[in-house]
Amino acid sequence: MALANTTLANPFEGKEIWFGVGSQDLYGEEALRQVAAQSVEIVDALNATGTIPVKLVLKPTLKSSDSVRQFMADATSDDRCIGVIAWMHTFSPAKMWIRGLEALRKPLLQLNTQHHQEIPWDSIDMDFMNLNQSAHGDREFGYIVTRLGIPRKIVVGHYTDPEVAEKIGTWARACAGWDASNSMKVMRWGDNMRNVAVTEGDKTEAERVFGASINTWAVNELVSYVDAVKDAQVKELIEDYKAKYDVAPELLGARYDELFTAAKEEAGMVNMMNAYGTTAGVDNFEDLGTLSQLPGVAPQRFPAEYGWGFSAEGDWKTAVLVRIGSVMGYGLEGGASLMEDYSYNFVPGHEMDMGSHMLEVSPSIGSIAKPKLEIHPLGIGGKADPVRLVFTGKPKRGAVVISMADMRERFRLLMDVVDVVEPEGSLKMLPCARALWKPRPSLKVAAECWLRAGGSHHTCMTTSVGREAWEDFARIAGVELATIDEHTEPRAFERELELNEIMHRLNNQH
Repeated sequence: MALANTTLANPFEGKEIWFGVGSQDLYGEEALRQVAAQSVEIVDALNATGTIPVKLVLKPTLKSSDSVRQFMADATSDDRCIGVIAWMHTFSPAKMWIRGLEALRKPLLQLNTQHHQEIPWDSIDMDFMNLNQSAHGDREFGYIVTRLGIPRKIVVGHYTDPEVAEKIGTWARACAGWDASNSMKVMRWGDNMRNVAVTEGDKTEAERVFGASINTWAVNELVSYVDAVKDAQVKELIEDYKAKYDVAPELLGARYDELFTAAKEEAGMVNMMNAYGTTAGVDNFEDLGTLSQLPGVAPQRFPAEYGWGFSAEGDWKTAVLVRIGSVMGYGLEGGASLMEDYSYNFVPGHEMDMGSHMLEVSPSIGSIAKPKLEIHPLGIGGKADPVRLVFTGKPKRGAVVISMADMRERFRLLMDVVDVVEPEGSLKMLPCARALWKPRPSLKVAAECWLRAGGSHHTCMTTSVGREAWEDFARIAGVELATIDEHTEPRAFERELELNEIMHRLNNQH
């Protein structure tokens, strides 16, 4: 049971996005050779931008219903493929796409671009028009996708425009998040915190909707993994702590045994999760078996060091979101973490929300100063004082906090776009990790709308990817996403929720 290397694995490695180009035999072989050659140029140029984290793979030009159906069937069955881009170089009759589109079970992006950037004003003729009619072909394709009711991302612009690659890159990250969601196994140590409503949810429906398998393991099985950890593994982790954090002197001196226990718990948790192939975890301070400490530094490190999700108090829904956020944000500055609304600052002109948790906020979201590794008493759980990282989240404009709520007959994702800011005081007496943010459009409006939507007090904060990646993910998943941003007005937001409710019920009539 060797401890995993804490170098974060690249979730994009070995993954592909397939690029399908639509045309037809009507234009002759010479035209089709030009279609193929120009398609190579476009895909090579997009791959060369470095903005798209997943390799785009160009497939042979699609000219018939059978070739489209086979392309979509192959994309659906190939685990390497996490998404499909469709672009119509010429006019591609859309009836030939029906069977293929209905067979597709991977995310779809419609790219509305063309090979030439400027119309060749003095030389354009009908031969050029017949070859370069993406504006024509993409509308035909757009009609059939809309008629079939298939959700897709739409990106419009010349392929050399940096914004085009950026939008494709963001969608590719959402595709990777969806791929991770569908292969996710969540390890629950114990059950939910007693009498708490928001951490409950339908795990069977979550597997149907998000693909994530959520199951429970006995805490004392975790204890057996912790007991089996070798001292060398623990010392290796402690050296990692010393390299990355400002370790309190007492933990390297008089209270070293407690630091050793915390590191041993991390090694045991990691070994157990690796043994079962899980990528997200959740515990509950009310069910700790014979563990010595409520895990603190261990789950704090899950997103940054292993790319895993984690949440507390049995809240598997937030653990799922943190895993998805970690994958989508791989390679970008910032990260994903459990967060919990704790206290408001209502001073006029300085309204803000302070999020924290007793132990589990991850430094993957960044910190103003080097995180401190400290030990402090904890008034719940009935265990020894836990070791935890203490830090303040790094300022970031356009971060998001997102929650998943079980609304009986469906899941609702709720997101607020926020600006993480520095605190206006030292917080020197607060022995836990925290972040301060100004919700958009304002604290009052954001809080009212959050309450109206039934959003959780547990959220996933992402400072790496923002709203667009989560919007793309929600569209892929086919799940409601209610968004609070700088344009939100409470009455309009309430009406949006009502319309979402009506649409869901109409779409699910049997």
